[in-house]
Amino acid sequence: MITFQKIRWKNFLSTGDHFSEIDFIKNGTNLIVGTNGTGKSTVLDALTFSLFNKPFRKINKSQLVNATNEKDTKVEVEFNINGKQYLVRRCMKPNLFEIEVDGQKMHKQADDRAMQKILEENILKVNYKSFTQIVILGSSAFVPFMQLSGTNRREVIEDLLDIRIFSAMNSIIKDKIRKQKEDIQVLDLKKDNVKDKLEMQEKFIQELDNRGKERIKGKKEKINVLITDTDNCLESNESIQDEVFDITKEQEKVIGANKKLKSLNNLKGKISNKVSTITKEHKFFTENKVCPTCTQDIEESFRLNRITDAQTKAKELQSGYKELEEAIKNEEELERLFTKLTKEITKLNNDISQNNTRISGYNRQIRDLESEIQKLTDQLANRNTEHGKLEEFNQNLQSIFKELADKKTEIMYHDFAYSLLKDDGVKTKIIKKYLPLINQQVNRFLQMMDFYINFKLNEEFNETIESPIHENFSYSSFSEGEKMRIDLALLFTWREVARVKNSVNTNLLIMDEVFDSSLDGMGTDEFLKIIRYVIKDANVFVISHKPDLQDKFESVIKFEKVKGFSQIASS
Repeated sequence: MITFQKIRWKNFLSTGDHFSEIDFIKNGTNLIVGTNGTGKSTVLDALTFSLFNKPFRKINKSQLVNATNEKDTKVEVEFNINGKQYLVRRCMKPNLFEIEVDGQKMHKQADDRAMQKILEENILKVNYKSFTQIVILGSSAFVPFMQLSGTNRREVIEDLLDIRIFSAMNSIIKDKIRKQKEDIQVLDLKKDNVKDKLEMQEKFIQELDNRGKERIKGKKEKINVLITDTDNCLESNESIQDEVFDITKEQEKVIGANKKLKSLNNLKGKISNKVSTITKEHKFFTENKVCPTCTQDIEESFRLNRITDAQTKAKELQSGYKELEEAIKNEEELERLFTKLTKEITKLNNDISQNNTRISGYNRQIRDLESEIQKLTDQLANRNTEHGKLEEFNQNLQSIFKELADKKTEIMYHDFAYSLLKDDGVKTKIIKKYLPLINQQVNRFLQMMDFYINFKLNEEFNETIESPIHENFSYSSFSEGEKMRIDLALLFTWREVARVKNSVNTNLLIMDEVFDSSLDGMGTDEFLKIIRYVIKDANVFVISHKPDLQDKFESVIKFEKVKGFSQIASS
């Protein structure tokens, strides 16, 4: 229950720089009186401004600041909720909005709008519209329940029955469904994306397999070609080696020709020298009979013997020289053959060496290719990275499928909850339950005010009214006094519902000018009886011009104007 205790204000509307204060709990019934313009209705504006940041009457907020002082507007209201003491302070010029709980200022975590939301939703648990339907009746700015739209009527009753939470829940669930549908769209896109990646990865792995196998095949074919080339080189070497062997054997036959030729050439030189010496000797003895050196006669027989001997030796030497030249010629032929054979052997050995070089190159290429084949084989057998990626995509896809299934299950449950929380769901069932009690209570209060009609609200919150005279009346068919009785009956009913449901249960009831034009003398007396004996635990404040009502209230609060400023007159 909200127990309003005090309200005070200064520099607010026509009130000056001194606080005006009203004690809400001192007396049960209170009459607020004063002539026009003295500020007796200011308490309504101060109350709603402090709690909801808007005046009760149709006044611009800027006009709330006292036009004379033009600053330091302050309104404070004190109340208690379930043992916690609250003070709400709202100021203008300078602007200020504070909430105190048990004497401690509430930490301001956000802007004023967020603080206002906390005040309405977490502390008061009521909005402006429902508050005014429970606490305030009358004045030109007030819109009675029967003059509200069907939607606003429903909001008021939902607040009273404490089922507005279902609308809030429904709104939350609706947002969740919307968010879940958006999430599903995102997940569908992710699913398609992962599926595409999975297919691409599978194709990539298959391509790797195919490409790897083809590369292995190609390298094996190269190895086969290299093996064939190696075999050809080996066969060629064998053939060449056979040829070298044959040539080497042939070369062995003439291997000593060089030495013999040297010996023969030496011998040829000696024979030539000998022939030259003999020739000179023959010539000397032929041409000389006397020694040129000593001038002695050479013995003729000696001379002739020497000539003959020289001739004989010369013939022998010439014959041997010819044979020697023939031998040299033969040896020269053998030497040329040896040189030729050596060159052939060298060429053949070079061919073998080249083949061996080729074979080494072929073997190296074969080893490299075999190593590459092994690597490719290992890659094909152990494509852990690519298969890991494939497994990751599979896991992601399964996770997305699970998340999609979970989201769809959640949507199913939320759709069910949403259907229950719609206006035609559980709220309607609760309202149906309470409507007969509401109608019963309204008619009870009407009868207390000697107004005998059968008033009913249906599920759409439209009224049907039956009277002894007329059957299908509506609210608009009645006089202003009769309308006021209906408004009062509804107000009292809402307070009873609030008290039972503990939704907007409060001690405060303010009525502005309800007696001044709408209620006749009989209605006034019955209303006051209801106030005294039926409306329990209420502190009632009635704003009126009627001076003859003062003796009917426990307390009279009189407003007056002094030097242009409104103030509460001292008792």
